[in-house]
Amino acid sequence: MLVAQEKIESFSTGVQWVNTVEELSQIHDPACAAAIFQRPIDTRLQSWIDRLDPEYLPDARVIIRPKEIRETVNRICERSGTPDCPERQMLVDDVVKLASVFAELMSAPYLRLRFDITKTDACRKFHMDYLTSRLICTYRGSGTQYGNATDGLDPQIVHSVPTGAPLVMRGQHWPNNPDTHLRHRSPPIEGTGQTRLVLVLDSINDMNEEVY
Repeated sequence: MLVAQEKIESFSTGVQWVNTVEELSQIHDPACAAAIFQRPIDTRLQSWIDRLDPEYLPDARVIIRPKEIRETVNRICERSGTPDCPERQMLVDDVVKLASVFAELMSAPYLRLRFDITKTDACRKFHMDYLTSRLICTYRGSGTQYGNATDGLDPQIVHSVPTGAPLVMRGQHWPNNPDTHLRHRSPPIEGTGQTRLVLVLDSINDMNEEVY
């Protein structure tokens, strides 16, 4: 297996790189299985997140209405002990922007919002999510890995989403979704000393819907 470094262009079938958060709407193109917002990393925010004691990184799993995003993220930070500072506000503002755009793109009345903090190999098997759509943004540590898989095998070439770049993917419940063989996983980090902070947003149409 060849692991490609973070790069501007991707040769994986069905992946579109876009230059604005609004252009994540490319996910609705029939040929697009995933869209990645290629954006510069705010060095001030990145430096703060990378230096922050993992004990104080935001950690939560909630289902909310889009209008509740800002209040909810602020409450998560308070409960997690995330220091109240300008950089925290930058993080909150960014999450609010991504969640608002994602909810609008998916016409989602609800979102499942997760902040995952991982130090081990979480979800290292290549897969396609059992849901309609998902947004992933890694704020700290290595980004999501992806590639094209066929015949039930792992991808031969694996690409990494840059840290800070939002990734929107179709899941198995996407309507009229031909399989592009695009699969993804969390990067293996066991033994590296890394701590990842990952934002995960799932679109939900029904509060009783089970989303994994």
